[in-house]
Amino acid sequence: MAQTIILIGPMGAGKTTVGERLAERLNLKRVELDEIRWGYYEEIGYSNEVAKAKHEAGGMAAIIAYWKPFEAHSVARVVEDYHDCVIDLGGGHTVYEDEALLEQVKRALEPYPNVVLLLPAADVDETIRVLEGRIPAEVPAENRDWYRQLNEHFIRHRSNGELAKITIYTEGKTVDETCDEIMGKLK
Repeated sequence: MAQTIILIGPMGAGKTTVGERLAERLNLKRVELDEIRWGYYEEIGYSNEVAKAKHEAGGMAAIIAYWKPFEAHSVARVVEDYHDCVIDLGGGHTVYEDEALLEQVKRALEPYPNVVLLLPAADVDETIRVLEGRIPAEVPAENRDWYRQLNEHFIRHRSNGELAKITIYTEGKTVDETCDEIMGKLK
Protein backbone atom coordinates (compact mmCIF):
# COMPACT_ATOMS: atom_id res chain seq x y z
CA MET A 1 0.00 0.00 0.00
CA ALA A 2 2.87 2.39 0.71
CA GLN A 3 3.74 2.45 -3.00
CA THR A 4 0.16 3.15 -4.05
CA ILE A 5 -0.57 6.80 -4.81
CA ILE A 6 -4.22 7.77 -5.28
CA LEU A 7 -5.02 11.01 -7.09
CA ILE A 8 -8.35 12.70 -6.48
CA GLY A 9 -9.87 16.05 -7.41
CA PRO A 10 -12.38 17.76 -9.67
CA MET A 11 -12.51 17.42 -13.44
CA GLY A 12 -9.61 19.20 -15.11
CA ALA A 13 -7.43 19.33 -11.98
CA GLY A 14 -4.61 17.45 -13.73
CA LYS A 15 -5.05 13.95 -12.32
CA THR A 16 -4.43 12.24 -15.66
CA THR A 17 -1.46 14.38 -16.69
CA VAL A 18 0.19 14.30 -13.26
CA GLY A 19 -0.64 10.61 -12.86
CA GLU A 20 1.07 9.72 -16.12
CA ARG A 21 4.23 11.65 -15.25
CA LEU A 22 4.30 10.49 -11.64
CA ALA A 23 3.95 6.84 -12.66
CA GLU A 24 6.70 7.28 -15.23
CA ARG A 25 9.06 8.95 -12.77
CA LEU A 26 8.42 6.38 -10.03
CA ASN A 27 8.38 3.44 -12.45
CA LEU A 28 4.89 2.45 -11.31
CA LYS A 29 1.87 1.23 -13.22
CA ARG A 30 -0.84 3.88 -13.80
CA VAL A 31 -4.53 3.01 -13.42
CA GLU A 32 -7.27 5.38 -14.56
CA LEU A 33 -10.57 4.40 -12.94
CA ASP A 34 -12.61 6.20 -15.61
CA GLU A 35 -11.14 3.74 -18.14
CA ILE A 36 -11.98 0.54 -16.22
CA ARG A 37 -15.01 1.48 -14.12
CA TRP A 38 -17.71 -0.22 -16.23
CA GLY A 39 -16.57 -3.72 -15.28
CA TYR A 40 -16.76 -2.83 -11.61
CA TYR A 41 -20.16 -1.21 -12.10
CA GLU A 42 -21.48 -4.38 -13.73
CA GLU A 43 -20.36 -6.47 -10.73
CA ILE A 44 -23.22 -4.96 -8.72
CA GLY A 45 -25.88 -4.78 -11.41
CA TYR A 46 -25.23 -1.68 -13.49
CA SER A 47 -27.56 -1.50 -16.46
CA ASN A 48 -27.10 0.65 -19.56
CA GLU A 49 -30.83 0.42 -20.14
CA VAL A 50 -31.64 1.78 -16.68
CA ALA A 51 -29.01 4.50 -17.09
CA LYS A 52 -30.51 5.52 -20.42
CA ALA A 53 -34.03 5.61 -18.95
CA LYS A 54 -32.81 7.68 -15.99
CA HIS A 55 -31.11 10.11 -18.36
CA GLU A 56 -34.18 10.42 -20.57
CA ALA A 57 -36.46 10.98 -17.57
CA GLY A 58 -34.29 13.32 -15.50
CA GLY A 59 -31.26 14.41 -17.51
CA MET A 60 -27.68 14.34 -16.30
CA ALA A 61 -28.61 14.86 -12.64
CA ALA A 62 -30.61 11.64 -12.69
CA ILE A 63 -27.88 9.58 -14.32
CA ILE A 64 -25.25 10.94 -11.93
CA ALA A 65 -27.45 9.98 -8.97
CA TYR A 66 -27.85 6.50 -10.50
CA TRP A 67 -24.07 6.17 -10.91
CA LYS A 68 -23.14 7.01 -7.29
CA PRO A 69 -23.45 3.52 -5.71
CA PHE A 70 -21.53 2.08 -8.65
CA GLU A 71 -18.83 4.73 -8.29
CA ALA A 72 -18.37 3.96 -4.59
CA HIS A 73 -18.14 0.24 -5.35
CA SER A 74 -15.58 0.86 -8.10
CA VAL A 75 -13.34 2.90 -5.77
CA ALA A 76 -13.31 0.07 -3.24
CA ARG A 77 -12.62 -2.49 -5.94
CA VAL A 78 -9.84 -0.61 -7.74
CA VAL A 79 -7.81 -0.20 -4.54
CA GLU A 80 -8.43 -3.87 -3.78
CA ASP A 81 -7.22 -4.97 -7.22
CA TYR A 82 -4.26 -2.64 -7.84
CA HIS A 83 -1.21 -2.08 -5.65
CA ASP A 84 2.13 -0.38 -6.13
CA CYS A 85 0.72 1.99 -8.71
CA VAL A 86 -0.68 5.46 -9.34
CA ILE A 87 -4.48 5.43 -9.38
CA ASP A 88 -6.49 8.33 -10.82
CA LEU A 89 -10.01 8.09 -9.38
CA GLY A 90 -11.69 10.57 -11.73
CA GLY A 91 -13.65 13.68 -10.78
CA GLY A 92 -16.95 12.14 -9.73
CA HIS A 93 -15.69 9.08 -7.93
CA THR A 94 -14.94 10.95 -4.70
CA VAL A 95 -17.97 13.23 -4.17
CA TYR A 96 -21.02 11.79 -2.40
CA GLU A 97 -24.21 13.30 -1.00
CA ASP A 98 -25.16 9.97 0.55
CA GLU A 99 -23.28 9.60 3.85
CA ALA A 100 -23.23 5.81 3.63
CA LEU A 101 -21.54 5.93 0.22
CA LEU A 102 -19.02 8.51 1.44
CA GLU A 103 -18.25 6.29 4.45
CA GLN A 104 -17.80 3.30 2.12
CA VAL A 105 -15.20 5.23 0.12
CA LYS A 106 -13.51 6.54 3.29
CA ARG A 107 -13.15 2.96 4.55
CA ALA A 108 -11.71 1.83 1.22
CA LEU A 109 -9.12 4.64 1.15
CA GLU A 110 -8.32 4.68 4.89
CA PRO A 111 -5.34 2.26 4.69
CA TYR A 112 -3.67 4.36 1.97
CA PRO A 113 -1.51 7.22 3.27
CA ASN A 114 -0.95 8.78 -0.14
CA VAL A 115 -4.39 10.01 -1.20
CA VAL A 116 -3.48 13.23 -3.01
CA LEU A 117 -6.02 15.95 -3.76
CA LEU A 118 -5.02 18.07 -6.76
CA LEU A 119 -6.45 21.59 -6.95
CA PRO A 120 -5.23 24.62 -8.87
CA ALA A 121 -5.40 26.93 -5.83
CA ALA A 122 -6.27 27.04 -2.15
CA ASP A 123 -8.92 29.66 -2.90
CA VAL A 124 -12.16 27.97 -4.01
CA ASP A 125 -13.24 30.77 -6.34
CA GLU A 126 -9.82 30.84 -8.00
CA THR A 127 -9.96 27.06 -8.46
CA ILE A 128 -13.38 27.37 -10.10
CA ARG A 129 -12.11 30.12 -12.40
CA VAL A 130 -9.02 28.16 -13.43
CA LEU A 131 -10.95 24.93 -14.07
CA GLU A 132 -13.58 26.78 -16.10
CA GLY A 133 -10.78 27.57 -18.52
CA ARG A 134 -9.91 23.87 -18.75
CA ILE A 135 -13.30 22.58 -19.89
CA PRO A 136 -12.40 20.22 -22.74
CA ALA A 137 -13.10 21.50 -26.24
CA GLU A 138 -15.06 18.32 -27.00
CA VAL A 139 -17.74 19.26 -24.43
CA PRO A 140 -20.59 20.57 -26.61
CA ALA A 141 -21.61 24.21 -26.15
CA GLU A 142 -25.02 23.19 -24.77
CA ASN A 143 -23.33 21.13 -22.01
CA ARG A 144 -20.60 23.57 -20.97
CA ASP A 145 -22.68 25.33 -18.30
CA TRP A 146 -23.77 22.00 -16.83
CA TYR A 147 -20.14 20.79 -16.82
CA ARG A 148 -19.04 23.99 -15.05
CA GLN A 149 -21.81 23.69 -12.43
CA LEU A 150 -21.04 20.03 -11.78
CA ASN A 151 -17.34 20.75 -11.35
CA GLU A 152 -18.09 23.67 -9.04
CA HIS A 153 -20.13 21.26 -6.92
CA PHE A 154 -17.18 18.84 -6.87
CA ILE A 155 -14.90 21.69 -5.75
CA ARG A 156 -17.16 23.07 -3.03
CA HIS A 157 -18.26 19.70 -1.64
CA ARG A 158 -16.57 18.45 1.53
CA SER A 159 -15.90 14.89 0.27
CA ASN A 160 -12.53 15.45 -1.40
CA GLY A 161 -11.22 17.36 1.61
CA GLU A 162 -12.25 14.55 3.93
CA LEU A 163 -10.73 11.85 1.74
CA ALA A 164 -7.41 13.59 1.01
CA LYS A 165 -4.36 13.02 3.15
CA ILE A 166 -2.17 15.32 1.04
CA THR A 167 -3.30 18.43 -0.86
CA ILE A 168 -1.26 19.88 -3.71
CA TYR A 169 -1.98 23.22 -5.41
CA THR A 170 -0.86 23.17 -9.03
CA GLU A 171 -1.48 26.59 -10.58
CA GLY A 172 1.73 28.16 -11.88
CA LYS A 173 3.65 24.90 -11.56
CA THR A 174 4.86 22.59 -14.29
CA VAL A 175 3.86 18.94 -14.23
CA ASP A 176 7.36 18.04 -13.05
CA GLU A 177 7.24 20.64 -10.26
CA THR A 178 3.88 19.23 -9.16
CA CYS A 179 5.32 15.69 -9.21
CA ASP A 180 8.35 16.85 -7.20
CA GLU A 181 6.04 18.34 -4.57
CA ILE A 182 3.95 15.16 -4.42
CA MET A 183 7.05 12.99 -4.13
CA GLY A 184 8.34 15.21 -1.33
CA LYS A 185 5.14 14.67 0.66
CA LEU A 186 4.64 10.94 0.11
CA LYS A 187 4.35 8.91 3.28
